[in-house]
Amino acid sequence: MTTTVNELLIAFDALPPADQQQVGAEIVRRSAAAEAPPLREDVSGALRVGGSRVLLELVIRAFQDGATPETIVQRYSTLALADVYAAIAYYLHHRDEVEEYLARREQKAEEVRRRIESEQGNLADIRARLLARRQA
Repeated sequence: MTTTVNELLIAFDALPPADQQQVGAEIVRRSAAAEAPPLREDVSGALRVGGSRVLLELVIRAFQDGATPETIVQRYSTLALADVYAAIAYYLHHRDEVEEYLARREQKAEEVRRRIESEQGNLADIRARLLARRQA
């Protein structure tokens, strides 16, 4: 027996409000789980959102700082609003996994920063020499 959408809506409307809220939340949870998140991994292992080059960590950190999806799209105009909502939903459903990814990315960034600093030497010396040349 096939149930039509109209029949499902009538059955849903017949539920008490508390049950409607539970069923609604479950429908949202299942639809979010069924659709793959709009994330893709680039050659460096970074996760990009949608078809843009915007990093997942930029979207999540902005969200954690209180930015709405609309504000995030205004900051990064190459993002689609639906992709930002989906990326945030993925984060909220997989918080531990995403936080581990973010921690790995921060660790990698710190390693790169230290390597660059060690190869460049002390930039204060370079600045002092440049200022001395300017004054001469």
